[in-house]
Order: sequence, then C-alpha cells, then structure tokens
Amino acid sequence: MKLAGNRAPAQRLPVRWSAGSLRKMWKNWQLYVFVFPTLAYFILFHYYPMYGVQIAFRDFIPSLGIWGSEWVGLDHLERFIHSYYFPTLIKNTLLISLYQLALFPLPIIVALMINELKNGMYKRIIQTFSYAPYFISVVVMTGMVVAFLHPQTGIINVLIEALGGKPIAFMTEPGWFKSIYVWSGEWQNLGWGAIIYLAALTTINPDLHEAATMDGATRLQRIWHINIPSILPTIIILFILNMGSFMSIGFEKLYLMQNQLNMDASDVIQTYVYRTGLLEGQYSFSAAIGLFNSLINFALLILFNGIAKKTAKTSLW
Repeated sequence: MKLAGNRAPAQRLPVRWSAGSLRKMWKNWQLYVFVFPTLAYFILFHYYPMYGVQIAFRDFIPSLGIWGSEWVGLDHLERFIHSYYFPTLIKNTLLISLYQLALFPLPIIVALMINELKNGMYKRIIQTFSYAPYFISVVVMTGMVVAFLHPQTGIINVLIEALGGKPIAFMTEPGWFKSIYVWSGEWQNLGWGAIIYLAALTTINPDLHEAATMDGATRLQRIWHINIPSILPTIIILFILNMGSFMSIGFEKLYLMQNQLNMDASDVIQTYVYRTGLLEGQYSFSAAIGLFNSLINFALLILFNGIAKKTAKTSLW
C-alpha cells in the first residue's frame, strides 16, 4: 500500500503539468497572438513548400501535377554531375565562397577599430559612413559599380589614365570578376556586419580594461586579451551561420553583373538554376541542383557546429 501511495502522485503529474501549461497560455494569450504571424509565416513559406521538393526526383510535368509525374529518382542529379557545366559551376561557386570567407575577419577588425575611438562625434560619423552603403539596393549598387568601372567614363579608369596607364575593361574580363564582386559586396556590408561585434563589445566590463591598464598592458594587449576573447562566442556563432550558407551566393548581384564575356568566371550554381529552371522550363532538373546545393550547406552547418561545440564549447544548439 505504501508503494502504491508513492506511485499515485507521479501518475497525476502530467495531468497537472498539462493543465497548468494551458492556464499559463490562456493567461498570456496576447503573447501567443504576437507569435502566431511569425509562426504562420515560417509554416506557410518555409515548411509547407518542402512538399514540392519531391519534383527533384520526378520528371515533373505541370499538367500532370507532382503526384502524376513519373518518379525518376536521382537521374537529374546524375545528369547534373556528368554535365559539361558542372566543373565550371562548382569551381566558380567555391572560389567566390572561399574569397568571401577569407574576408570574414574584416568586420571584426573594423568593429575593434571603431570601438577604440574616443571622440564620440567622430565615432558616430565613421559608423554612419561605414554602414550607409548597406541601405543601397542591389540594383543601384551594381549600377554604381558598373559606372565606376566603365572603360571610358568610369572614375577608376580615369585615374588609371591620369597616372599614365591604359584603361581596363573590368566588367568584360573574367579575371577581374571575382574580385569586383567580393570587394564591392564587402564595401556594402562591412559597416553593417561590424554592428553586431560593436554590440558585443559594449557588454565588456570596463573594470577589466582599467585593471589591465594599471598592470601596464598596452592597447593592443588589451584588445588581444580582453576584447577578442569577450566577443569570441559571437564570432563563432556568426562563422557557423556563414558556413551554413557557404554555397549560396547572392543571385541578384551576380546576375546583374554577368555578361557573355565574363561568363567563365561569373556562372555559379544559382545563376545556372535560374537559367535551366525559369528560362528553359526544366523544373525538376533545376530543383535537383538546388537541393544538391542546400544539402551541402546543411552538411557544412552540422559539421562546423559540431566542431565549435567540441572545441570552443559554443554552438547554435
């Protein structure tokens, strides 16, 4: 009887927990109303469309629908891997992604430099000028880049000619494309990317810097031993997120900068998916390529999250 008496409360716990949770939800129903639009957005536009991923494994014909189209398995993926364009697409995608990844520390450096400015007004001016380009649309930004690099009227070529050089057709030479794309993107996003690190730097206890200064630490030593370790978790999280989109390069800007003369350097997976899917109507083939790209990103996200969790004890989950 004593054992039975000990079991009874344990059996009623889930009921009390469930009823208590419902009461709390009803009491705070306003909060759930605010959450609902965001939840509905992700369900409708991110999770429900996953139903259509199966067209990557079918010979999709719109008139037959998804379920009526023939199942072909991995045929589209095999066709892509053995296609003429595969080596060029993978090479260009990887090179641009690695180029961008090599510039990952720049926002950190900019944030550390801005954080060291003592003059408040000068600091605000620098911040404003650094993240102002972020608010320029991709179309306008691309137009500015094309105008600056025009062989006859562009300001860059005007300066080159003034220094005694010959004008360069930057936008039509494949060798220049990757540098133009990556550095113009860095110029646009540099200041905005530094904001996150600046926010993390504001959480550092000033007493740490005061104690280090009293011990004779220089500014560089304080940056290296106080500032960087303090924002390291933020750096790791952003790096993991960056690796989760490693193979996904912004389509709009690439497409606007692309032309027939620089195609050897500018054609990447995203532009090829657009060409084959929307322009040529090969929906299943382009869906298979997009799924292939997404799976690589997902694998990199899992891999680097696991590495960060084991080595730095910081991860997304």
